[in-house]
Amino acid sequence: MKLKFITKENFFQNLGPPERKWQKEYLAMYSSQWNGITTDPDLMMIPVDDHLVHRGDGGFDVMRCVNGRIYQMEEHLKRLESSARAISLVFPPDYEQIRDIIKGLVLAGGEKECVIRIVLSRGPGSFSANPYETISTQVYVNVIRFRKLPDDRYQKGVSLITSKTPIKKSFFANIKSCNYLPNVLMKKEAIDAGALFSVALDEDGFLAEGSTENVGIVGADRILKFPGFERTLSGLTAKRVFDMAGQLVREKIIDDVKFARISREDAYQASEMFLTGTSLNILPVVAYDGRPIGTGKPGPGYLSLASLLWEDMTRNEELLTEIDWEST
Repeated sequence: MKLKFITKENFFQNLGPPERKWQKEYLAMYSSQWNGITTDPDLMMIPVDDHLVHRGDGGFDVMRCVNGRIYQMEEHLKRLESSARAISLVFPPDYEQIRDIIKGLVLAGGEKECVIRIVLSRGPGSFSANPYETISTQVYVNVIRFRKLPDDRYQKGVSLITSKTPIKKSFFANIKSCNYLPNVLMKKEAIDAGALFSVALDEDGFLAEGSTENVGIVGADRILKFPGFERTLSGLTAKRVFDMAGQLVREKIIDDVKFARISREDAYQASEMFLTGTSLNILPVVAYDGRPIGTGKPGPGYLSLASLLWEDMTRNEELLTEIDWEST
Protein backbone atom coordinates (compact mmCIF):
# COMPACT_ATOMS: atom_id res chain seq x y z
CA MET A 1 0.00 0.00 0.00
CA LYS A 2 1.36 3.37 -1.03
CA LEU A 3 0.43 6.02 1.53
CA LYS A 4 -0.58 9.49 0.45
CA PHE A 5 1.78 12.24 1.55
CA ILE A 6 -0.06 15.16 3.18
CA THR A 7 1.37 18.66 3.02
CA LYS A 8 0.17 22.11 4.03
CA GLU A 9 -0.79 22.71 0.44
CA ASN A 10 -3.06 19.65 0.00
CA PHE A 11 -4.25 19.21 3.58
CA PHE A 12 -7.80 20.51 3.10
CA GLN A 13 -8.24 18.42 -0.03
CA ASN A 14 -7.71 15.28 2.02
CA LEU A 15 -9.91 15.84 5.06
CA GLY A 16 -12.23 13.00 4.19
CA PRO A 17 -15.98 13.08 3.50
CA PRO A 18 -17.11 16.41 2.04
CA GLU A 19 -20.03 16.49 4.47
CA ARG A 20 -19.15 15.98 8.12
CA LYS A 21 -22.57 16.02 9.74
CA TRP A 22 -21.19 15.93 13.28
CA GLN A 23 -19.70 19.39 12.74
CA LYS A 24 -22.98 21.14 11.96
CA GLU A 25 -23.49 22.16 15.59
CA TYR A 26 -19.98 23.66 15.96
CA LEU A 27 -20.37 27.44 15.91
CA ALA A 28 -17.04 28.94 16.92
CA MET A 29 -13.70 28.17 18.58
CA TYR A 30 -10.95 30.14 20.29
CA SER A 31 -7.45 28.69 20.59
CA SER A 32 -4.49 30.22 22.35
CA GLN A 33 -2.40 28.43 19.72
CA TRP A 34 -3.70 30.98 17.19
CA ASN A 35 -4.62 33.75 19.64
CA GLY A 36 -7.83 34.11 17.64
CA ILE A 37 -11.17 32.58 16.73
CA THR A 38 -12.63 30.63 13.84
CA THR A 39 -16.13 29.66 12.75
CA ASP A 40 -14.83 27.01 10.33
CA PRO A 41 -15.20 23.55 11.95
CA ASP A 42 -12.39 22.20 9.76
CA LEU A 43 -9.99 24.49 11.62
CA MET A 44 -11.17 23.55 15.12
CA MET A 45 -8.19 21.36 15.93
CA ILE A 46 -5.90 20.61 18.84
CA PRO A 47 -2.29 19.41 18.28
CA VAL A 48 -1.95 15.66 18.73
CA ASP A 49 1.05 16.18 21.03
CA ASP A 50 -0.98 18.35 23.39
CA HIS A 51 -1.02 16.42 26.67
CA LEU A 52 -4.78 16.99 26.69
CA VAL A 53 -5.04 14.60 23.74
CA HIS A 54 -2.72 11.73 24.66
CA ARG A 55 -2.90 11.94 28.48
CA GLY A 56 -6.25 13.62 29.25
CA ASP A 57 -4.14 16.20 31.08
CA GLY A 58 -6.35 19.23 31.49
CA GLY A 59 -9.46 20.64 33.12
CA PHE A 60 -12.67 21.89 31.59
CA ASP A 61 -16.08 23.33 32.33
CA VAL A 62 -19.31 23.83 30.45
CA MET A 63 -21.85 26.64 30.71
CA ARG A 64 -25.08 27.60 28.96
CA CYS A 65 -26.13 30.70 27.08
CA VAL A 66 -29.90 31.01 27.56
CA ASN A 67 -31.92 33.58 25.65
CA GLY A 68 -28.67 35.37 24.81
CA ARG A 69 -27.31 35.56 28.38
CA ILE A 70 -24.78 33.28 30.05
CA TYR A 71 -26.07 31.47 33.13
CA GLN A 72 -23.76 31.09 36.14
CA MET A 73 -20.64 32.08 34.20
CA GLU A 74 -18.72 33.18 37.30
CA GLU A 75 -19.55 29.97 39.16
CA HIS A 76 -18.40 27.84 36.23
CA LEU A 77 -15.15 29.80 35.97
CA LYS A 78 -14.54 29.38 39.70
CA ARG A 79 -14.97 25.62 39.35
CA LEU A 80 -12.67 25.52 36.30
CA GLU A 81 -10.02 27.46 38.21
CA SER A 82 -10.37 25.14 41.19
CA SER A 83 -9.86 22.10 38.93
CA ALA A 84 -6.83 23.76 37.31
CA ARG A 85 -5.22 24.56 40.66
CA ALA A 86 -5.81 20.99 41.87
CA ILE A 87 -3.71 19.60 39.03
CA SER A 88 -1.15 22.46 39.13
CA LEU A 89 -2.05 24.06 35.80
CA VAL A 90 -0.53 27.51 35.41
CA PHE A 91 -3.02 30.00 33.99
CA PRO A 92 -1.82 31.37 30.64
CA PRO A 93 -1.82 35.14 30.00
CA ASP A 94 -4.86 35.05 27.72
CA TYR A 95 -6.96 33.56 30.52
CA GLU A 96 -7.07 37.06 32.00
CA GLN A 97 -9.38 37.95 29.09
CA ILE A 98 -11.47 34.77 29.31
CA ARG A 99 -14.74 36.65 29.91
CA ASP A 100 -14.25 38.80 26.83
CA ILE A 101 -13.16 35.74 24.84
CA ILE A 102 -16.35 33.88 25.83
CA LYS A 103 -18.63 36.78 24.97
CA GLY A 104 -16.88 37.45 21.66
CA LEU A 105 -17.02 33.79 20.73
CA VAL A 106 -20.74 33.54 21.46
CA LEU A 107 -21.32 36.60 19.28
CA ALA A 108 -19.22 35.08 16.50
CA GLY A 109 -21.29 31.89 16.73
CA GLY A 110 -24.46 33.95 16.35
CA GLU A 111 -26.76 31.67 18.43
CA LYS A 112 -28.47 32.86 21.62
CA GLU A 113 -29.08 29.25 22.70
CA CYS A 114 -25.69 27.58 22.91
CA VAL A 115 -23.23 25.65 25.05
CA ILE A 116 -19.78 27.03 25.90
CA ARG A 117 -16.96 24.58 26.62
CA ILE A 118 -13.72 25.91 28.12
CA VAL A 119 -10.62 23.72 28.33
CA LEU A 120 -7.30 24.43 30.03
CA SER A 121 -4.74 21.93 28.75
CA ARG A 122 -1.19 21.19 29.84
CA GLY A 123 -0.19 22.08 26.28
CA PRO A 124 1.84 20.53 23.44
CA GLY A 125 5.47 19.60 23.71
CA SER A 126 6.05 15.83 23.78
CA PHE A 127 4.31 12.47 23.89
CA SER A 128 5.60 11.64 27.36
CA ALA A 129 3.75 11.80 30.67
CA ASN A 130 6.16 14.46 31.90
CA PRO A 131 4.15 17.68 32.38
CA TYR A 132 7.35 19.75 32.32
CA GLU A 133 7.99 18.85 28.68
CA THR A 134 5.15 21.04 27.42
CA ILE A 135 5.52 24.61 26.19
CA SER A 136 2.75 26.14 28.35
CA THR A 137 -0.87 25.81 29.40
CA GLN A 138 -3.29 26.38 26.52
CA VAL A 139 -6.86 27.66 26.42
CA TYR A 140 -9.44 26.22 24.02
CA VAL A 141 -13.02 27.48 23.98
CA ASN A 142 -15.79 26.04 21.83
CA VAL A 143 -19.32 27.32 21.30
CA ILE A 144 -21.78 24.65 20.22
CA ARG A 145 -25.43 25.00 19.22
CA PHE A 146 -27.68 23.89 22.09
CA ARG A 147 -30.00 20.99 21.34
CA LYS A 148 -32.34 20.12 24.19
CA LEU A 149 -33.71 16.66 24.79
CA PRO A 150 -37.11 15.95 23.22
CA ASP A 151 -40.00 17.41 25.23
CA ASP A 152 -41.48 13.98 25.95
CA ARG A 153 -38.42 13.09 28.05
CA TYR A 154 -39.43 15.90 30.43
CA GLN A 155 -43.13 15.14 30.20
CA LYS A 156 -42.91 11.34 30.58
CA GLY A 157 -39.55 10.88 32.29
CA VAL A 158 -36.57 8.64 31.58
CA SER A 159 -35.11 5.35 32.78
CA LEU A 160 -31.95 5.04 34.87
CA ILE A 161 -29.76 2.00 35.57
CA THR A 162 -27.01 1.27 38.06
CA SER A 163 -23.60 1.37 36.43
CA LYS A 164 -20.99 -1.33 36.97
CA THR A 165 -18.18 1.11 36.16
CA PRO A 166 -16.03 1.83 39.25
CA ILE A 167 -16.42 5.34 40.60
CA LYS A 168 -13.52 7.78 40.55
CA LYS A 169 -11.72 8.23 43.86
CA SER A 170 -12.83 11.34 45.73
CA PHE A 171 -9.77 13.42 44.77
CA PHE A 172 -10.39 12.88 41.07
CA ALA A 173 -14.17 12.98 41.37
CA ASN A 174 -13.93 16.55 42.63
CA ILE A 175 -11.81 17.66 39.66
CA LYS A 176 -13.54 18.31 36.35
CA SER A 177 -10.63 16.89 34.42
CA CYS A 178 -10.48 15.90 30.76
CA ASN A 179 -9.98 12.23 31.66
CA TYR A 180 -13.57 11.05 31.22
CA LEU A 181 -13.09 7.37 30.35
CA PRO A 182 -15.23 6.12 33.31
CA ASN A 183 -17.97 8.58 32.30
CA VAL A 184 -17.86 7.35 28.70
CA LEU A 185 -18.18 3.73 29.83
CA MET A 186 -21.14 4.65 32.04
CA LYS A 187 -22.91 6.27 29.11
CA LYS A 188 -22.20 3.26 26.91
CA GLU A 189 -23.63 0.96 29.58
CA ALA A 190 -26.85 2.96 29.70
CA ILE A 191 -27.34 3.04 25.94
CA ASP A 192 -26.50 -0.65 25.55
CA ALA A 193 -29.09 -1.45 28.24
CA GLY A 194 -31.79 0.55 26.45
CA ALA A 195 -31.69 3.41 28.93
CA LEU A 196 -30.36 6.92 28.44
CA PHE A 197 -28.65 7.35 31.80
CA SER A 198 -26.77 5.41 34.46
CA VAL A 199 -25.62 6.19 37.97
CA ALA A 200 -22.45 4.93 39.65
CA LEU A 201 -22.21 3.67 43.21
CA ASP A 202 -19.50 4.70 45.63
CA GLU A 203 -17.18 2.23 47.37
CA ASP A 204 -19.81 1.60 50.06
CA GLY A 205 -22.65 0.94 47.62
CA PHE A 206 -24.40 4.31 47.87
CA LEU A 207 -25.55 6.37 44.88
CA ALA A 208 -22.87 8.75 43.59
CA GLU A 209 -23.37 10.43 40.20
CA GLY A 210 -24.25 9.87 36.58
CA SER A 211 -21.89 10.07 33.61
CA THR A 212 -22.41 13.86 33.46
CA GLU A 213 -25.30 14.35 35.87
CA ASN A 214 -26.06 14.63 39.56
CA VAL A 215 -28.90 12.57 40.99
CA GLY A 216 -31.52 13.35 43.64
CA ILE A 217 -34.51 11.59 45.18
CA VAL A 218 -37.56 12.45 47.23
CA GLY A 219 -37.58 9.62 49.72
CA ALA A 220 -40.47 7.84 51.34
CA ASP A 221 -39.82 10.18 54.30
CA ARG A 222 -40.65 13.20 52.04
CA ILE A 223 -37.09 14.48 52.28
CA LEU A 224 -35.29 15.58 49.13
CA LYS A 225 -31.79 14.08 49.20
CA PHE A 226 -28.67 14.51 47.12
CA PRO A 227 -25.44 12.51 47.48
CA GLY A 228 -22.81 14.67 49.15
CA PHE A 229 -20.09 16.30 47.09
CA GLU A 230 -17.27 14.56 48.99
CA ARG A 231 -17.25 11.73 46.41
CA THR A 232 -18.96 13.40 43.46
CA LEU A 233 -18.38 16.46 41.32
CA SER A 234 -19.91 19.57 42.82
CA GLY A 235 -22.75 20.08 40.34
CA LEU A 236 -23.69 23.74 39.92
CA THR A 237 -27.21 22.93 38.75
CA ALA A 238 -27.63 20.52 41.66
CA LYS A 239 -26.55 23.29 44.04
CA ARG A 240 -29.14 25.67 42.59
CA VAL A 241 -31.87 23.02 42.84
CA PHE A 242 -30.83 22.30 46.43
CA ASP A 243 -31.16 25.99 47.29
CA MET A 244 -34.53 26.29 45.56
CA ALA A 245 -35.92 23.28 47.39
CA GLY A 246 -36.48 25.48 50.42
CA GLN A 247 -39.46 26.88 48.54
CA LEU A 248 -40.91 23.36 48.29
CA VAL A 249 -40.49 22.94 52.05
CA ARG A 250 -42.42 26.17 52.63
CA GLU A 251 -45.14 24.97 50.28
CA LYS A 252 -45.20 21.60 52.15
CA ILE A 253 -44.48 19.65 48.95
CA ILE A 254 -41.53 18.10 50.81
CA ASP A 255 -40.55 18.15 54.48
CA ASP A 256 -36.83 18.90 54.15
CA VAL A 257 -33.81 18.90 51.82
CA LYS A 258 -30.35 17.61 52.68
CA PHE A 259 -27.22 15.87 51.46
CA ALA A 260 -27.25 12.23 52.48
CA ARG A 261 -26.03 8.75 51.62
CA ILE A 262 -28.64 7.14 49.38
CA SER A 263 -28.79 3.36 49.02
CA ARG A 264 -30.30 1.66 46.00
CA GLU A 265 -33.14 0.47 48.20
CA ASP A 266 -33.80 4.07 49.23
CA ALA A 267 -33.99 4.99 45.57
CA TYR A 268 -36.24 2.06 44.69
CA GLN A 269 -38.68 3.22 47.39
CA ALA A 270 -38.49 6.91 46.44
CA SER A 271 -41.60 8.80 45.45
CA GLU A 272 -39.56 10.88 42.96
CA MET A 273 -36.16 10.76 41.37
CA PHE A 274 -34.42 13.11 38.95
CA LEU A 275 -31.16 14.09 37.31
CA THR A 276 -29.66 17.57 37.11
CA GLY A 277 -27.00 19.02 34.83
CA THR A 278 -25.97 22.00 32.75
CA SER A 279 -27.30 20.64 29.47
CA LEU A 280 -30.50 19.01 30.74
CA ASN A 281 -31.55 21.32 33.62
CA ILE A 282 -33.62 18.89 35.69
CA LEU A 283 -34.98 15.65 34.24
CA PRO A 284 -37.47 13.27 35.89
CA VAL A 285 -36.55 9.60 36.36
CA VAL A 286 -39.60 7.33 36.33
CA ALA A 287 -37.84 3.94 36.40
CA TYR A 288 -34.63 2.82 38.10
CA ASP A 289 -33.13 -0.61 37.37
CA GLY A 290 -36.42 -1.57 35.77
CA ARG A 291 -38.50 -0.62 38.83
CA PRO A 292 -41.05 2.20 38.68
CA ILE A 293 -40.33 5.26 40.78
CA GLY A 294 -43.39 6.53 42.65
CA THR A 295 -46.36 6.56 40.31
CA GLY A 296 -44.16 6.05 37.27
CA LYS A 297 -44.78 9.65 36.23
CA PRO A 298 -43.02 12.96 36.96
CA GLY A 299 -44.08 14.11 40.42
CA PRO A 300 -44.98 17.44 42.05
CA GLY A 301 -41.47 18.02 43.40
CA TYR A 302 -39.94 17.75 39.95
CA LEU A 303 -42.60 19.97 38.38
CA SER A 304 -42.07 22.70 40.96
CA LEU A 305 -38.28 22.53 40.78
CA ALA A 306 -38.28 22.57 36.98
CA SER A 307 -40.35 25.75 37.01
CA LEU A 308 -38.17 27.41 39.68
CA LEU A 309 -34.96 26.45 37.87
CA TRP A 310 -36.13 27.84 34.53
CA GLU A 311 -37.13 31.10 36.20
CA ASP A 312 -33.68 31.23 37.77
CA MET A 313 -31.99 30.60 34.42
CA THR A 314 -33.92 33.33 32.63
CA ARG A 315 -34.64 35.98 35.29
CA ASN A 316 -32.03 35.82 38.04
CA GLU A 317 -30.02 38.93 37.16
CA GLU A 318 -27.32 38.06 39.70
CA LEU A 319 -26.46 34.86 37.83
CA LEU A 320 -26.88 36.06 34.24
CA THR A 321 -24.06 37.67 32.25
CA GLU A 322 -25.16 40.06 29.53
CA ILE A 323 -23.79 39.95 25.99
CA ASP A 324 -23.96 43.03 23.75
CA TRP A 325 -25.82 41.54 20.80
CA GLU A 326 -26.28 45.01 19.32
CA SER A 327 -22.55 45.11 18.59
CA THR A 328 -22.80 42.37 15.96
